[in-house]
Parts: sequence; C-alpha cells; structure tokens
Amino acid sequence: MAHLTLNKTKLKDNFEFLKKTFNDSSVAWGVVSKLLCGNRLFLQELINLGVDEIHDSRISNLAMVKKLNQEVQTVYIKPVSKKNVGKMIEFADVSLNSELETIHWISEEAVLQNKKHKIIIMVETGDLREGVMGEHLLDFYSDVFKLPNIEIIGLGTNLNCLNGVMPSTDKLIQLSLYKQIIELKFNKKIPWVSAGTSVTIPLMLTHQLPKGINHFRVGETLFFGVDLFEEKVIEGMHGDVFELHTEIIEMQEKPLLPVGNLAANPQGEVAEIDESLYGQTSYRAIVDVGLLDVDPKYLAPTDETIEVLGASSDMLIMNLGKNPNEYKVGDVLTFDLKYMGALSLLNSNYIDKTVISS
Repeated sequence: MAHLTLNKTKLKDNFEFLKKTFNDSSVAWGVVSKLLCGNRLFLQELINLGVDEIHDSRISNLAMVKKLNQEVQTVYIKPVSKKNVGKMIEFADVSLNSELETIHWISEEAVLQNKKHKIIIMVETGDLREGVMGEHLLDFYSDVFKLPNIEIIGLGTNLNCLNGVMPSTDKLIQLSLYKQIIELKFNKKIPWVSAGTSVTIPLMLTHQLPKGINHFRVGETLFFGVDLFEEKVIEGMHGDVFELHTEIIEMQEKPLLPVGNLAANPQGEVAEIDESLYGQTSYRAIVDVGLLDVDPKYLAPTDETIEVLGASSDMLIMNLGKNPNEYKVGDVLTFDLKYMGALSLLNSNYIDKTVISS
C-alpha cells in the first residue's frame, strides 16, 4: 500500500536551522501545521521538537494540538465563520482577524467562556486576500481595543497567498509604521508585527528584514527547506522531510502511443500524439496511488531515469524506458513532493502515514 513518511531527523535539522535563524534576529515564530491535516502522529513530532506555538486553519486540528499538549499556544489563521466562533474560542488562544463584526462575535463568546482571547489584526499590503485597508486601520483599531475580553497582540499581513505579490522591505516597513502610529495615538503597546510566512524568510537570510518585524508564521520552509524567492532548498536544510513510497502493481512492455480513436479521458484531457513514436515501446509501471490522492504534477520520482506519464483516479502510470534498473512487480518507487502534493496525501484517508529517522 502507498505510504507517506516523515523523516523526524531531517525535520529536526530544519527546525533547529530556523530556530537559530530566528533567535539570531530576535524574532519570535510559530509553526503552521495545516499541512499535517491534524495527523496526531505528525503533530506529536512537532511538539517533541519543543514547538510552543502552533498555527492552523482548521479548528479540529487545533483541538488535536490541545489534546496532545495544553501548554502549546494555538493560533487560528483564517477568518472564523459565525457558527464556529464558540469552538474557535475553546481551542484557539489567538486568532488572525480583519472583520470588525467577527471580532464583536469573538468578544461576546470570550465573555461567555470567561476567556481572554488574543487577536492579530491583519492588514492589507497588496496581495488582496484578507486584511484591513491601511486608511481604515486606525478607526478599526479604535473600535476593537475597547471590546471586552479581547487583547490585541499584533499586526500582521499575508503576501504571496493569492495573487503572488512578494514581500519587500518597503511593505514590511509600512507595516511597522502602522504599529508605531497606533502605539503613539492610543498609548497602547502592540507586541508583535507578524510579517508573514515562509515566503518572507529570504529577506531575513539576506539581512533585508526591517527591525520592527518580530514575528513569523512558518510552515512550508520548515517542512520543505525551501527559499520561495528562488524556488530552491536553502543551504543547510532538507527538502525531503516527506517522501511518498508506492508499490508497482503492474509491469509491462507496451507501445509508447495509445491505439484507437481518441476522445477525452475522465479528466477531460485528449492525448497528444507524436507520430514519430509509432512502433516504439517502453516498460510501463502502474503504482498504487492516483488522482484521488494527489495531482501527479506535485510528484518527482527520486529515480531521475523514470517519468510520470499520467494518472487515473487510483493508479499512476510511470515510464521506465528500457527499465535499466530492472524494476519488477512488488518493487517500491519513491517520490519527492511539492507542498500541495504533500497536503493532498496527508488529507487522503487511503495513504498510510509513518515516522522514520535517518
């Protein structure tokens, strides 16, 4: 059966790299765990590393974190729907917010639950997902800080999540200035300026991070070691914390081209024919994973001599060429993953998940 592995030794190396990087810059940070889809085994590995702040976009995943360790500070990182405010207050210590009416609901529920709920006000800096427009921020803050059982602990922003707008020193300085203006006007301290996510880390590594930025929310770079500016693994980190292992369930030498009248397949695709390949054959392997589990474009075989040809709902078709490595039925093919591939696999009930160490 296809299974996904998390290498805890490589995860620890990545964690220690980031921990030192943030400590050297006097920046606090939390781990975004939404990739793990609430998997108890993998969340426990995070907690074992000493992670004391976990962010997620699913309340049920934060509930699992609290079940594993009540002392971990939990952060809900998307706008909460009205019907879920109660559960969010129960399991999240902090939430990211940019909608005034929602914060009123949060305040009311926090009073009912006799809890002080902390919030980070999200500010729009150009990517046009969630966030208060800068010109409305002072009025917004004025309304929020008066609410009972609400503590504003930061200003934050998201970049590169919708339209691909990249973080820049100028945008982050702007966010820091908003904090200074609010503190002067209202005589209130805002502890955090949460600059964003993994995409902002390269600015820190190249010493371009403004001094006012003192909090990050990191997922992808922890799990994939990636510099999202240059789309490459950061030196000293690992890009293969996760790997997918699949079993060959059929192995045949077959024509390179399909035979017969062609129509759209169930995915709406029509095969393109290169007539120069008529008469040629290659070994094809079918492995036990398919579109129901992952989009093949997010998979990269660790054996660079083979390639993904396509997939149906439950099977992935591989081209082994002349099969120089003499693969056979029952052998395992291993794949490195991109973020969205790992996310799909972790969300699939049909893929086993295990922890390994190097």
